[in-house]
Amino acid sequence: MSVPLHFITPAWLLLIPIFGVTAWLWKQAGLRQPLRAAIALLFVLLLANPVWQRLADGLDLWVVADRSASAATALEPSLGEWEKLLAEGQGSEDRLFVVDYADAPRLREDSKARFFELSRDRTRTALALEHALGQMSPERAARILLLTDGQTTEPLAGLRTRLLEQGVPLDFRLALPEVGNEVQVQSLSIPRRVQPGEAFLVDFTVTGTPDGAVPWTLFKNGKKAGEGIVTLRAGKGSSRLTDRLTRPGATRYEVRLAPSQDAIPGNNSASAWVEVTGGAGVLLVTLYPDDPVATVLRQQGFQVEVRTDAESLRATDLTGRSALLLNNVPAHRLQADLLEAVGFAVTHQGMGLLMAGGRFSFGSGGYFGSPIADLLPVSMELREEQRKLAVAMAIVLDRSGSMAAGVAGGRTKMDLANEGTARAIELLGAQDAVSVFAVDSSPHEIVPLTTLGSGRDRLIERVRSIRSTGGGIFVYTGLKAGWGELKKATTGSKHLILFADAADAEEPDAYVALLKEITDAGATVSVIGLGSDTDSDANFLKDVAAKGNGRIFFNADAAGLPALFEQETVAIARSAFLNEPTPLTGMPGWLEIASRPLAWLPSVDGYNLSYLKPGATAGAVTADGESAPLVATWQRGAGRVAAVSFPLAGEFSDAVRSWAGYGDLVQTLVRWAAAAEAPPGTALRAGLEGDELTLDLLYDASWVPRIAESAPRVFLHETGVEVMEKNWERMGPGHFTMRTILSPGKPVSGVVQVGGQVLPFGPVSAAVEAEWRIDPARVGELRALARTTGGVERRDLSAAWETPPNREGRSLRFWLLLLMLVLVPVEIFFWRTRRVE
Repeated sequence: MSVPLHFITPAWLLLIPIFGVTAWLWKQAGLRQPLRAAIALLFVLLLANPVWQRLADGLDLWVVADRSASAATALEPSLGEWEKLLAEGQGSEDRLFVVDYADAPRLREDSKARFFELSRDRTRTALALEHALGQMSPERAARILLLTDGQTTEPLAGLRTRLLEQGVPLDFRLALPEVGNEVQVQSLSIPRRVQPGEAFLVDFTVTGTPDGAVPWTLFKNGKKAGEGIVTLRAGKGSSRLTDRLTRPGATRYEVRLAPSQDAIPGNNSASAWVEVTGGAGVLLVTLYPDDPVATVLRQQGFQVEVRTDAESLRATDLTGRSALLLNNVPAHRLQADLLEAVGFAVTHQGMGLLMAGGRFSFGSGGYFGSPIADLLPVSMELREEQRKLAVAMAIVLDRSGSMAAGVAGGRTKMDLANEGTARAIELLGAQDAVSVFAVDSSPHEIVPLTTLGSGRDRLIERVRSIRSTGGGIFVYTGLKAGWGELKKATTGSKHLILFADAADAEEPDAYVALLKEITDAGATVSVIGLGSDTDSDANFLKDVAAKGNGRIFFNADAAGLPALFEQETVAIARSAFLNEPTPLTGMPGWLEIASRPLAWLPSVDGYNLSYLKPGATAGAVTADGESAPLVATWQRGAGRVAAVSFPLAGEFSDAVRSWAGYGDLVQTLVRWAAAAEAPPGTALRAGLEGDELTLDLLYDASWVPRIAESAPRVFLHETGVEVMEKNWERMGPGHFTMRTILSPGKPVSGVVQVGGQVLPFGPVSAAVEAEWRIDPARVGELRALARTTGGVERRDLSAAWETPPNREGRSLRFWLLLLMLVLVPVEIFFWRTRRVE
């Protein structure tokens, strides 16, 4: 253990020999007296500023290794050799730590480990260095060795102070890519918002070498929209074209380059979003091309867009909408990202939502357990005492090798499929029957056809014990086994659920004939596919569901599997559409949203049985003793939601459509639910620089009282991520600013809530992913930071264990000054005493 003492200004120590000579030659100075000599020595030490530091022997070397996508080609082939050289040069008292990083840093538990499981779509060098600094022991000398290609997606400027304060030199070793012919999209310029039919420019700049022609292709929402050639001169070229959009919502533009040779393909594309505002405020998603709801709303002056292609709708189609109407559209026809986005659009952005009844709506449409279920003012699960028919359900589970893959939370895909099956059994009634098979290359009976009765818990325990064993799922074998049990049932309703990997579903065999046998017997088959509808076996699974007269669900996120099992079970066993005339009674709650009473029709032809949620208001209920809500409303966050439990179009809607108050009902509900435009006096500007989003909220004097009463709030939503609230920075009177970093390649929608109003925006995303942007200035920034901290570029790794200068320790000045303040009065006292004598 070394105990070093060093001086910040050692030049003052030269006074000691000077005082010694003075004491020898000039006796009257009194420096020969011990007390006065001690005071003189203390004075010199105060000027020299001694520092005490206690450090352990040896050096802690922190190797911070860039494992991002852009560094993979240049750095990873050399990483193993470099780490071996470092380990060979390590002394007996030295310690080696390795931090791998990309989007986040992670300290290796084993410095020799090669395993790496981090998101590689960002290079956060500053965060990794801060992580290493935070882990260092203050009792040991330390250095940092950064292994990198020199590129980072965040600035390094803020690190200088901390490195200097901790006395840690920053060394680096560059692994530069071999850049020959390299072309990249430097920028893509496009308006954030346009009016319907407004012409606008799409402008992009390309840089690189060598000069010459580079082909490009433009895509709109993934479909080819144009192509051409951009010519590079002196390393730069640009192209410009004009376009216009008529359909409301958001459109994604992407430009892709196709150079003949290119060193880094990752930066050959850029994308941006354009919002179309001021168009059709109401989006009507319906089964009916000539939906009478659209006719009524247009007669009342609403701008309505009718969409019958529910499967093609995306979350971005909600952009700029004042209200969404779902008219008897089943949940399985809507994309998962759309269902999720509706929640944010309603609760935060203030969009209105109205669901109308029918055989494919509410619980019968599979909305139980979906994100929309929490928004509705009615509960869709049928109470046990009101069920009329028992159900027999067979569940066939894929337990192939892919189901052993881990997911968030330490569970496997198989665990989540088991959990979904368990929830399905929980939702079935005591009089219902269930059978469960786990299938790989053969079926394995987990639960034979069993009436639940009081044995539900025992069956659930069995289901949760299923484990993946390898291979792929044999679909025909699984269907045949499930149907073999299901056809033994004597219940009035029979249904089979097939769960399979959409990328690993094998053995079609004679599935068409088997499904015909199943449907001819009055049973149905639905499919839950793990993956997306573009996976290799997705079309096969779609055909199974279609020929089985059932539904098809795809979900790439295994965490959503339990909810899909719930939705399907409720749709089959615990939902009810009553297709018989039912009397109706108006309620006082109608006047909470309407300006005048409504002369209600005597009865409806059919309705979806549901229950009013606490806090919701009923505008009309059934007069059949159930008092089931037929019209219900409530506020959900910033938005309003209405539920009409009887059909407004199609079958079982004759009485409603011939009713004189039909138009008044529809337009009142939509007018009440639709989001209002913000009054004048505010402006919201969104800007992007790289992957940093900047929002500027501007307001005039008329808004000052509102903002003084309630500060503005900003919320961001990214698919699959919880809603995030960000903090504002007040820039001055009438001006707030917010900055945040966007996730690479992931669009974000948001809203500013201010003064009781909402200002929605988005989607927005970084035009060019920062991870693939090559910026030579980043290497210069790294060199300057290393030089400032006393670090160097390490071409010879054997010198990496060089001990740094001692870090600044604890100054002894305070104690020296305190001792001097004690000695000086004593010296004065003795000096005066001697004079008196």
